[in-house]
Amino acid sequence: MAGRRVLTILGHPSGDSFCAAAEAAYAEAAGAAGAEVTRLRLGEMAFDPILRHGYRKRQDLEPDLERARAAILAAEHVVFVYPIWWGSVPALLKGFLDRSFLPGFAFAYRGDGPSLPDKLLKGRSGRLIVTLDTPGWFNWLAYGAPGHRMMTRTVLKFCGISPVARSTFAPVRNSTPAARAAFLTRLAAAGRRDALSGR
Repeated sequence: MAGRRVLTILGHPSGDSFCAAAEAAYAEAAGAAGAEVTRLRLGEMAFDPILRHGYRKRQDLEPDLERARAAILAAEHVVFVYPIWWGSVPALLKGFLDRSFLPGFAFAYRGDGPSLPDKLLKGRSGRLIVTLDTPGWFNWLAYGAPGHRMMTRTVLKFCGISPVARSTFAPVRNSTPAARAAFLTRLAAAGRRDALSGR
């Protein structure tokens, strides 16, 4: 039986960042284990990251966003790779979410009254691969890990993507080559496991 359909989304704008290396380690290992892997690099996509009219008026999707949404719908496992900047995700990734995870695609409310939304992306699992300069324990203790909580709870699980695993490397600043290599090795192992999950 074939491995799962896995989508990786690199949310760091630079293709030569440590996040890019992390995405590659995961994606290549998942592919080698039999997954059908699709890879998106937001820094190479052409789209306006600003939701110009909020939800009041339709903003046409650029071809790259159309392709990205098709890839999300086709995926069984969606992986976001990004750094934590100022406690949250990079502006490029936030813009991608604003423009692509829209009502009618990622979630839908019933009627005009207050209600919990339908989760339109149910049936998919997720993984967050996250880097930050703040030590991981301090990020949790002092700040409550807002970037992790935002992506896990108010984006992915809100839209039905669950369960969501996390792989975090911190702090990147002053990390040794050996520590980085060990993290990439762990990501490759995670990619292999995720490729075979659900068999």
